[in-house]
Amino acid sequence: MILYPAIDIAEGKAVRLVQGDFDAQTVYADSPLEAARAWVDAGARYLHIVDLDGARHGAPQNLHELERVVAELGVPVQYGGGLRSVQAVADAIAAGASRAILGTAAFADVDFLDDVVGRFGERIVVSVDTRGGFVSTSGWTETTELPAGAVIDRMQDRGVRTFVFTNVDRDGLLGGPDLDEIREVAAVVRGRFMYSGGIGRREDLAALAALRQVNLSGVIVGKALYEGRFTIAEGQAALAGVAAGDGSSGAPAP
Repeated sequence: MILYPAIDIAEGKAVRLVQGDFDAQTVYADSPLEAARAWVDAGARYLHIVDLDGARHGAPQNLHELERVVAELGVPVQYGGGLRSVQAVADAIAAGASRAILGTAAFADVDFLDDVVGRFGERIVVSVDTRGGFVSTSGWTETTELPAGAVIDRMQDRGVRTFVFTNVDRDGLLGGPDLDEIREVAAVVRGRFMYSGGIGRREDLAALAALRQVNLSGVIVGKALYEGRFTIAEGQAALAGVAAGDGSSGAPAP
């Protein structure tokens, strides 16, 4: 499993929100590149960037930040936020994104989803975000009556093979994941998925590794890393099932 440090960009800064609330925002770095460099210097092998400005405006606003991170640090980056047209996805990939993460548009516009999956294949990732067990859309401001499993099945039938699953109710609260929920998601996903939401301790990562779900390919972590609750190396070791203190950072290539 891969540890993905999260870098959320708002107004040119690296921030974290609580449960997607823009009014509950903490600035952790004045520059996204500064935040990214810190994680890479600490041993991160992959980055997860979300353009919060893009999510609010409906089109990417920080592709220049993506370009800087990829050009200067040379690590693979998955990028989401405002990718609601084929051109926006193409622009993100041209700017250096190894994967493009789709949100609401993937559910709302079947033709768009078919177009980007047909054009970019496995570089397309769909983010399935839930509140109370049901899929949340529009920047987590609206909740549907669709359970996550049904949405994942629908996306898979259209060729999507990689997902990000986020429990919005837990996001930013550091209370740990719902392991039963993750088992349920794993039972539905035929490709692979990454988990996000509520990771607060390295023990949370160890618990995810202990599930031994072969299709759970990674974990996205933000606030816990920024607040120093564990290091990149400690997180990678936990996901690799390595006991604390043996010095291993084992994380496979994405």
